[in-house]
Amino acid sequence: MLNRITLIGRLTKDCELRYTQSNTAVCSFTLAVDRRFKSANGTRETDFVNIVAWRQLGELCAEYLAKGKMAAVDGRLQIRNYTDKEGNKRIAAEVVAENVVFLSPKDSGQQDNDPAGFQAEAGYASVSPDDDLPF
Repeated sequence: MLNRITLIGRLTKDCELRYTQSNTAVCSFTLAVDRRFKSANGTRETDFVNIVAWRQLGELCAEYLAKGKMAAVDGRLQIRNYTDKEGNKRIAAEVVAENVVFLSPKDSGQQDNDPAGFQAEAGYASVSPDDDLPF
């Protein structure tokens, strides 16, 4: 069986980094991903996809990603059932990131409006949870 998702989009707000009780880092963010085809009125619809990155990958995402930055996320779809504060049963769909490629310059405070131009340059970062990182 296969459960694989690859998305490219822009962050809708800054990452939210938190730690579990066992001190494991978990970073949450939302990617705005345009659909490939235009609607009947000529506009593109956008999907807002919740992403979760764990451990070192999550810490790196929180450090280098911010609102408006472009990122490519490769991971798996996860569906969770939970009960909200009012006792209602809910379902949440999210992508658990296994690889993230930062597609915007890390030192730029400006939003990258030409991702194709940037991709032609060196300077993006690709991180996998299996990478041996110094932190």
